[in-house]
Amino acid sequence: MPRIAAFGGAYANPYALRAVLADAEERGCSETYCLGDLGGFGAECDAIWPLLLNHGVQCLAGNYDVAISRGDDDCGCGYSDPLDNRYAQLIYDYTRANTSPDFAAWMGTLPDEIRRTIGGVDVHMVHGSPLAVNDFLWESLDDDELRFRLAMSGADALLCTHTGIPWQRRLDGRLVVNVGASGRPANDGRTETWYAVLELEDGHAEAELVPVAYDWRAHAESMRAARLPEPFVETVETGWWTTCLEIVPPPERSRGRYHVYREAMPSGFAAEGVGWADAPEPTDGALPVISMFGTALFPPRLWIYTNFHCNLACDYCLVASSPRARRREISEERFQALVDEAVAEGFAELYLTGGEPFIHPRIVPMVEYASDRLPTVVLTNAMLFTGARGRELARLARRPNLTLQSSIDGARSETHDKWRGHGSWDRAMAGIEYAHELGLPLRVAMTETPDNREEIPELRAQLNRIGITGSDFAVRPLVQRGFAEDLDEGMEVSDAVMVPELTITTDGAHWHPVGGDIGSSPDFVVAREDVSLAEAKRRVIERFLVLRQADGTLPAAFRCAV
Repeated sequence: MPRIAAFGGAYANPYALRAVLADAEERGCSETYCLGDLGGFGAECDAIWPLLLNHGVQCLAGNYDVAISRGDDDCGCGYSDPLDNRYAQLIYDYTRANTSPDFAAWMGTLPDEIRRTIGGVDVHMVHGSPLAVNDFLWESLDDDELRFRLAMSGADALLCTHTGIPWQRRLDGRLVVNVGASGRPANDGRTETWYAVLELEDGHAEAELVPVAYDWRAHAESMRAARLPEPFVETVETGWWTTCLEIVPPPERSRGRYHVYREAMPSGFAAEGVGWADAPEPTDGALPVISMFGTALFPPRLWIYTNFHCNLACDYCLVASSPRARRREISEERFQALVDEAVAEGFAELYLTGGEPFIHPRIVPMVEYASDRLPTVVLTNAMLFTGARGRELARLARRPNLTLQSSIDGARSETHDKWRGHGSWDRAMAGIEYAHELGLPLRVAMTETPDNREEIPELRAQLNRIGITGSDFAVRPLVQRGFAEDLDEGMEVSDAVMVPELTITTDGAHWHPVGGDIGSSPDFVVAREDVSLAEAKRRVIERFLVLRQADGTLPAAFRCAV
């Protein structure tokens, strides 16, 4: 069975190239093809040439090779963002200065495509796409876009590179393979690089994407010896891209560790004050890029709706909870698994809400389990702390990682009760007093209404007397969600104007706790099924990047760089 090897992006990395060529030979590949971009990123530009010649590698020209051979001022990579181009220019200037004239001249003799019939399969090899040498064929490209490029090729199998991330897809009976790059990791957290092995027989093509380990430490050492910028070396050592990031589409970028340039962090979100605590600022200022998660763009705060039924039916309940709400309750086993996963995924705090969490029959052991592992805040109306529930609450006293957060919407009962129901203020204040006597740390949030705005100082003074002071008392706006969706006084919110706080319910994953009800806030749904927290985080990041490109905060993805 005819078997060939194909790779792209040698990127002046002779260490990886030797490993790829050896692996292809061991796998019995009869021919090996390089789809261009021989220089760039790495330090040892001329070391690539003899390896290609001695192993009989058949090469075509990538945009880098065209630019170097002509002596162009830039690489012609097709980046549209100034920050991407800044880093691309740094490495291009180095490559141009450290590529010998003979090697540059040889690059100028390379064809811009290779077409072969192998095993009865019409194979078309290009650098970017049949459309342009610097066209980006990302895995997230939709079928119509890909079909357009396939039509321009007409081949049974289309092989490309340029993006540096390998993938394959069969469309309309034809195979498209992005063979990846042999000289740089694929933004997957692995130090290996990638190439493709194709088996071609009787007019049928099958591809395998192959990771290859190599001496990346020697490669990193050579880059440091050449005084290349440290972010480039960081990528070699960690497998995560730290430069040329904005060109990567949201689906692919969300799978990486880093998501936005530090100096281009989006800001100015309109729905401020809806959450509770401030998020940390990015750390590790040595890198030009940051991860969204764990910053003000995506706080490391996980919300879990333990249940949705409630002893109250507040007029402004964001998630339409009430005694008659559809019964949705997370099991203790599922809850514990979520807590364990939250710890593994780097969440720094956990918020439990509902409905009224203390209606859940297993809430106390659930809170114990959570607060043993993470700082935990339980949102409660504090009205059920009597009898057996009151005795159970005592089990939670003096737990160092636990805070109870309640809602008091006025300094007197008539103001509070107008929105929350007759008698609710007296019972809530009694519950807060009882929790205080137990030594439980307390917070209070007041939802601002037309009726209570003048009572804020008075309520603050009342709470001060039981030790709720400073930032432990906060005023929150009315939000037009759930029962309050038609309130003129409410704030309009959407995923476009607020940063995400990942929220888990029995219905799936949600953008933010204010949209935790799938019935009244379907637009906030991130996943309608149980997905891992890692996958939910990835989907949130992808959606955030799409939204920021739509509002112009981040550069829009380029479809073609012609």
